Amino acid sequence: MLKYYEVNNMVIGACTVELIIYEANSLKEKRQVIKSLIERIKSRYNTSIAEIDFNDKWRRSIIGFACVTNNTKHANKMVSNVLKFIERDSRVEVSNINIEIL
Repeated sequence: MLKYYEVNNMVIGACTVELIIYEANSLKEKRQVIKSLIERIKSRYNTSIAEIDFNDKWRRSIIGFACVTNNTKHANKMVSNVLKFIERDSRVEVSNINIEIL
């Protein structure tokens, strides 16, 4: 028998980041950079992340990531930490960011 629990404190931090990869001269090179970045973020921050747009563009990508928590402050901190990590990566340049805390 399934039991249903009332959830009052679920907070989702979601973010999309548009990236420019200047050094990529092929889709293969772009995918190596994006795959490396995504794997490093997954292992360091335990967040869900994927490339969500511009899959067929050499030098552009949009990645999306999300975290689930019970605290708005924690969601903001997680999103901020991941964004700082991405911005410190010299292989990519952030051109646009969209953050939602739900």
